[in-house]
Amino acid sequence: MLDFDELRELAADVRVFVDVAEDKAEALRAVIAAYDVVLAIFPTDEGMGLHVIKGKEILDRIATSRSHAIYSHTAIAVPDLQHAQALKLLTAPVEQRIAA
Repeated sequence: MLDFDELRELAADVRVFVDVAEDKAEALRAVIAAYDVVLAIFPTDEGMGLHVIKGKEILDRIATSRSHAIYSHTAIAVPDLQHAQALKLLTAPVEQRIAA
């Protein structure tokens, strides 16, 4: 079960890390590369939306097996779903970007 307060705190940590970096794009890529699962969080009319940027396969495997696998995760705050989808595409391996 995901804890939205934890995700907000993780996203705040990521924001600070990226803000202090000289190369913000490289900092964002480093964050995404460092974790097994990366979630984008964004405001919605219902509260908070989630979009998986990285690690969908891991989350699917956990959901279908009902296991309690250990994985590292973080969150990145974005303004909306479109930004989350763009970030996922831009940070995908080159082969996946070409196929899209």
